[in-house]
Amino acid sequence: QLSLVESGGDLVQPGGSLRLSCTASGYISDHYIIGWFRQAPGKEREGVGCIGSSDGRALYADSVKGRFTVSRDTSKNTVYLQMNSLNPEDTGVYYCAATYSPRVKACGVNYEYGYWGQGTQVTVSS
Repeated sequence: QLSLVESGGDLVQPGGSLRLSCTASGYISDHYIIGWFRQAPGKEREGVGCIGSSDGRALYADSVKGRFTVSRDTSKNTVYLQMNSLNPEDTGVYYCAATYSPRVKACGVNYEYGYWGQGTQVTVSS
C-alpha cells in the first residue's frame, strides 16, 4: 500500500505563495501519475493539476493556470505544488493522489487515483 503525506499548508495573505509537498512512503517511479486536488468548505472536491509520468508534463485547472506549478523531485521521492498569487478562493484542504500508469503517460484529474494523502489546510485570508 502506497502512503502519501502532504505538508506545507498554512495561513497566507492574498497575493502570497506556498509550496505544498507530497512525499511517498516508498519510491515513486516515473510510472506514477500524480494529481493535486482541493476541497473548499461546503464545496465539492475539484482537480487542481496533475503531472504525468516519465515526461513530467503537467496540466492545470483554468482557475490556477499561470499561478500554480506541479513538479517532481525523484531524488526526494516528492511531488510539489508551488502556489503563487494566492487568493481567498484558493482556500481549502489540498490533497495529492497517485495512480500507477505503466502505459498511459499523460495525466488527468479525472483518472482513477488509487492512493490519497490525508490533506493539508491552505487558508488565504487577510
